[in-house]
Amino acid sequence: MTRFQRLCALALAGTAFSAAAADWSDTSIGVRYGTKFREPYDPDDIAKTIVDLQHVSGYAYGSNFFNIDLLMSDSKDPASPGSRTGAQEAYIVYRHFLDAGKVFKTDFKAGPIRGWGLSAGFDWNTKNDAGYNSRKRMLVLGPTVAIDVPGFLNVGVHELWESNAPFNDYTQTGVPRYHYKAHAMLAASWGVPIGALPLSFEGYFDFIASKGRDEFGARTAPETHFDGQVMWNAGELVGAKPGTWRLGLEFEYWKNKFGNSWHGPAGHGAFAETPMLRAEAHF
Repeated sequence: MTRFQRLCALALAGTAFSAAAADWSDTSIGVRYGTKFREPYDPDDIAKTIVDLQHVSGYAYGSNFFNIDLLMSDSKDPASPGSRTGAQEAYIVYRHFLDAGKVFKTDFKAGPIRGWGLSAGFDWNTKNDAGYNSRKRMLVLGPTVAIDVPGFLNVGVHELWESNAPFNDYTQTGVPRYHYKAHAMLAASWGVPIGALPLSFEGYFDFIASKGRDEFGARTAPETHFDGQVMWNAGELVGAKPGTWRLGLEFEYWKNKFGNSWHGPAGHGAFAETPMLRAEAHF
């Protein structure tokens, strides 16, 4: 069994256990839309519709986060050479947070620190675009600190082990699975209420160090990725309980996307500033 398969097995086992013994959970289906997405080596703005399924839960020793994004591009990100059909992508993220305070039954709160623990998980994607056809696999492991704020703010330093095995439809050539150099990521995620208003500020920020040379021998660049949204509890309009229906505005900033320098051959396609509309249903 490979390292990736072992982590997947542990993640699935942790998810199954926490689902069975969850202290709390939240599951949602969402959709977001924007017209200013970018892809490396593509100079055009791309419209995408993204449908997501998300599950968050807490149990006796920590919490789980699981998200599936289904991304559907317009024809400016074609599914094959000359196609009028846009590419489709599935991107899965799983994170497990093992809370040291809960494991050791000790209160580690000190000053602005609410607690700390260990985060582990993986990213997995597949995409059918004409040029790259990504098959990303990535393991994530590292310490995380919970900051004492209304809602939550988690900050961690994680090690990443990433690989890919792309196939180019233009040249009909592929690359055997290539493993990048292990590299570090500074990660933050948050969900903070905005005063007494039915609004919250949510999102994540990642700064990812260079992962060495890519599968074609080019040097990769440090990557900055911010995704934040202001969400409104719209359930009051239809008499639903708080948090059931939510609407919002989202903004994504992505510099050197996937480690491709926007000053190099990948061009401005590796630098995206993307406003979006977002809607969610929670159950």
